Amino acid sequence: MDWIYFLDLFGTFVFAISGVTTAINKKFDLVGTLVIGFVTAIGGGSIRDLLIGNTPVGWLNDRNYFIAIIAAYCCAYLFKHVVMSYRKSFFLFDTIGIGLFTILGINASLASGLNPEICLIMGVISACFGGVIRDVLTNEIPLIFRKEIYASACFLGGLIYLLLRAVSDWENVNVLTAMAVVMLVRYLSIRRGWSLNFS
Repeated sequence: MDWIYFLDLFGTFVFAISGVTTAINKKFDLVGTLVIGFVTAIGGGSIRDLLIGNTPVGWLNDRNYFIAIIAAYCCAYLFKHVVMSYRKSFFLFDTIGIGLFTILGINASLASGLNPEICLIMGVISACFGGVIRDVLTNEIPLIFRKEIYASACFLGGLIYLLLRAVSDWENVNVLTAMAVVMLVRYLSIRRGWSLNFS
């Protein structure tokens, strides 16, 4: 599925921009912004690969991920004013990214022979933990610990993907459907103010 690979690179690019723009807002220097962009883009997948014993971690075996991160870093600075002006539009790309990375994380874990419920957790880690590292390093409360629906959207989409895999051999449809669930739940939660905070 070459299109999944290219979407993965695109998601890496967008997550890196998310990290770089966050660091710019925090007045980090050039090295600091690169570090934050890097860990945001590959942090979740690296943690997943380490947990399942898939080493060297994925991005070390493919220089295209490194190129995507450097390209994002350069774009964030070259077009800083444009990026910062339209930063809210990256919500869409971030949502696409977490949907995609959830499914990629599940597939990588299934390929390692893990149980489906563990694969589901690995999918959520892949999608969310780059952002957790970014938020911790920039002294923010991680998004998954706030009232916004974020990790739970990944969990639901991943669960639906596993269920679809059990009954359907149309892998492309399964992937797109599960991604759409993550994106829709995330979008509606922001649009309508949904949260899991019942206090």
